[in-house]
Amino acid sequence: MEIGISTFLEATQDPVTGKAYNHAQRIRDAVEEIVLADQVGLDVYGIGEHHRADYAASSPAVILAAAASMTKRIRLTSAVTVLSSDDPVRVYQAFSTLDGISNGRAEIMAGRGSFIESFPLFGYSLDDYDELFEENLELLLAIRASEKVTWRGGHRPAIQNRGVYPRSVQNPLPVWIASGGNPESAVRAGTLGLPIAFAIIGGMPERFAPLVNLYKEAAARAGHNPDALQIATHSHGFVGETTEQAADLFFPSTQAQMNVIGRERGWPPYDRGAFDAARSLRGALYVGDPEFVAEKILLLRRNLGVTRFFLHANVGTMPHREVLKAIELLGTKVAPIVRKELARSVD
Repeated sequence: MEIGISTFLEATQDPVTGKAYNHAQRIRDAVEEIVLADQVGLDVYGIGEHHRADYAASSPAVILAAAASMTKRIRLTSAVTVLSSDDPVRVYQAFSTLDGISNGRAEIMAGRGSFIESFPLFGYSLDDYDELFEENLELLLAIRASEKVTWRGGHRPAIQNRGVYPRSVQNPLPVWIASGGNPESAVRAGTLGLPIAFAIIGGMPERFAPLVNLYKEAAARAGHNPDALQIATHSHGFVGETTEQAADLFFPSTQAQMNVIGRERGWPPYDRGAFDAARSLRGALYVGDPEFVAEKILLLRRNLGVTRFFLHANVGTMPHREVLKAIELLGTKVAPIVRKELARSVD
């Protein structure tokens, strides 16, 4: 089982210290996080694309490439690439370039995105939200399958026997489907035989079991071996020396950012009661000391059969030193517990 970090490169004012983080500093901090994650033995680091003031990651591939030459083993992925509002040719080129720099450690996690700012920014209509994703995914998969591409769709100029370069070191370049819990996304990923990543940020993770079953059933119907497919989850969380410390450090920034998003989406105010309930053993927040976070990851493995777990280690802005410490604990304490227990169960 792979364990790693995901981030949107939050760049807002720290609600505790009052320190304001600008985009440039947050990007540099992310490179340092990736290097540390590699050093402490984590498997993957993912950056989510956003186009709004409170996040600094509009170009995940560029930031990942900055860390690629300073790392040796960690896999580098978007989390996600908003494929609906991007050009699949440029997406492939960016990540195949990253694949070259990293010598075969790049991945693309393709999604429709939970925010819509990129659509008006790049001149796309929200009326075409689903169709754009389907067409662009089709083209992206055609590009990774063949050096020369012939393709025609409804929203992009046709391509007639054109080469797309550079080609990736990995063949094929890994492409994941990211989903917030949409059944159609699970069926699409299974039918295509692509790995899937579920964002689980509320409720009980075990409730995603029916979606996992849909995914595997669709894969089997399409002739893929469902047992060979990868399943990832992405959840908010934080690791501290003690569970109380982790909760107290993580709550203020989480509350601040969740209330920003909540006001945009009509959610009720986010308070400490909701936070504490979500960090229970069966909840969606992975907040606690290394033993407790490891226990929750192992429960997730038993309930959903996941092969990869992303910890979204800061929601809103936290002091960089605290985030680095959480990454260190995830790699040196949590991951070894999980790996040891899984190896014991196999034996």
